[in-house]
Amino acid sequence: MSYLILIRHGQSIWNLEKKFTGWVDVDLTENGKSEAKKAGELIKQEKIEVNLYYSSFQLRAKNTLKIIQEELHDFKEVKSAWELNERHYGALTGLNKDEMKKKLGEEKVHQFRRSWDLRPDPLDKKNPYHPLNIETYKDIPLEKIPNTESLKDTYERVIKFYNEEIKNKKSENILISAHGNSIRALCKHLFNLDNNEISKLEIPTGNPLLIEFENSKISNCKYLDQERAKDLLVF
Repeated sequence: MSYLILIRHGQSIWNLEKKFTGWVDVDLTENGKSEAKKAGELIKQEKIEVNLYYSSFQLRAKNTLKIIQEELHDFKEVKSAWELNERHYGALTGLNKDEMKKKLGEEKVHQFRRSWDLRPDPLDKKNPYHPLNIETYKDIPLEKIPNTESLKDTYERVIKFYNEEIKNKKSENILISAHGNSIRALCKHLFNLDNNEISKLEIPTGNPLLIEFENSKISNCKYLDQERAKDLLVF
């Protein structure tokens, strides 16, 4: 038996401000730090020894994991992977979601946020929010840096990384700190969700999703903070 723990970072500053964040490298709010601390406490209660830690390149995911490791008193090396980054929201990056609902309508904004293969317009490469202009991503090959992404695009990079780096390590207990859309991509793959089901999947901030494997197959899964759990569409 082994475990995979998926956690979306705690509330970020732009989550609070209701902005499309994507690849902009913002940090956690104080509430987000509290969510991460509680996540660490909940994982500790499960008495699971984590063997491998993964994070996206982004500060909000890295700092969530740092707080969790402090709670676990476990400071194993973390492998950071840009492939686990949040979806790039293109020209929507930095815009307020409520204001865009008024401008474009709720249905259009919902499509941009939840559709499988719809990409927003690309973000201008001169925009300061473009990953090309963010120090965090200076070592990523230029051809890998997106101007915009659909969930499908996010899925393809996340699952390629998962299959190459994580899938064959299922005998280990693994924790991945990532983002709403990169975790949705993983859930689509792991639970074999169709394109309609994935559009309905909500991932709460700072709430560990514990997935149990037996003989390389998922035998159970649950959110550790049941008060903030979302419908998994499975189990």
